[in-house]
Amino acid sequence: MGFIKAFGGALGGTFADQWKDFYAPKPGVPATAGLFPAVPQGTNAGRGENTKGSENIITNGSKIIVPEGTALITVQDGQITGLIAEPGGFEFRSDDQNSQSLFAGDGIISSTLKTTWERFKFGGQPGAQQLAFYVNLKEIPNNRFGTQSEIYWDDAYFGTQVGAVTRGTYTLKIVDPLLFVKNFVPATYLQPNSPVFDFADMDNDAGNQLFNEVVGTLSAAFSNYTNDPSKGNRISKIQADQIGFAQAMAQAVEDAYQWKTDRGLEIVKTAILSIEYDEDTKELMKDVKKADALSGARGNAFMQQAAARGMQAAGENGGGAGMAFMGMGMNAAGGMMGAMQQQPTQSSYQPAFGQAAQPSQPEPSATQQDPMAVLSEQKKLLDAGLITQEDYDKIKNKLLGI
Repeated sequence: MGFIKAFGGALGGTFADQWKDFYAPKPGVPATAGLFPAVPQGTNAGRGENTKGSENIITNGSKIIVPEGTALITVQDGQITGLIAEPGGFEFRSDDQNSQSLFAGDGIISSTLKTTWERFKFGGQPGAQQLAFYVNLKEIPNNRFGTQSEIYWDDAYFGTQVGAVTRGTYTLKIVDPLLFVKNFVPATYLQPNSPVFDFADMDNDAGNQLFNEVVGTLSAAFSNYTNDPSKGNRISKIQADQIGFAQAMAQAVEDAYQWKTDRGLEIVKTAILSIEYDEDTKELMKDVKKADALSGARGNAFMQQAAARGMQAAGENGGGAGMAFMGMGMNAAGGMMGAMQQQPTQSSYQPAFGQAAQPSQPEPSATQQDPMAVLSEQKKLLDAGLITQEDYDKIKNKLLGI
């Protein structure tokens, strides 16, 4: 017993005239629905009437349409009896030994479905009534998450614990309809005249459970992302990296609740609408920005500008020759000090023949300046690491005449 494939793809107009008793998805199903019943169609594109079908019941000889992006599952006495996961038109035959119970096609999930089918398949009795339901295989949008208070996680980049309040949405996908129906959908949605299983329905306790599980694993999701070296360990990238954070979130819920392996569910994309970091984290982020600004070529430019400003300030404040070392390398400073030590104490001026010798004028030296002012400036250079202790001692000894 099972299904016989009548055609693939969309329902054609000419061929559809032969389908007067057929089933299709319930009209007006929202995009957030995960499971909804197959219902008999009153008319087939305005050509034929269906007077034989009963809602939620698929009997021997019934025809059924499986649109793109859906899977069809038949259920009998709470057991799954058939699955169609490829688009097309099919006929249900409970008395044909050549009919199949599984149509999975050659898509990405076909091998997974075939493996799951062997675990859950059930053989119904010929002539028995079957319930038929569609499973949404498209991305299911607008699943929300959010926290009312801070969540905390250890951040590898900061090397400490950080915290934030966040909210956003994620898209969900049913990657294994058999696992989804068997292990997650409550029995109330698998009965005749059952309601639509809508993830966005506030009265859907199963959907609310998923919300609570996502919120409960947000700390682990942030930790997965920020401690992954391939992501650069930067929380500032999360809002722009929807796929990367979705993978981190999917891994967190899989580790904690086995969404994919037990329920056939997977998080595909995320959209973080807001992140408000706590005060300690904000201060850490400010420090990181400053460190980033002072790294590499940009940092060298900042240091050069600071040195230039220091030299200018020294000149304006009468710092004299001592501040000339600002912005120089240690070797250059040492060279300048050597030149100061080698300056002659007497002038090399020689008078012309017949002229009286003029008393020589001594060159200005550091000793003619205020020694305390010069030493104070040199001490600043020493504390800043711009000259060595040896350089400082030489200048001090020279100024003090030691």
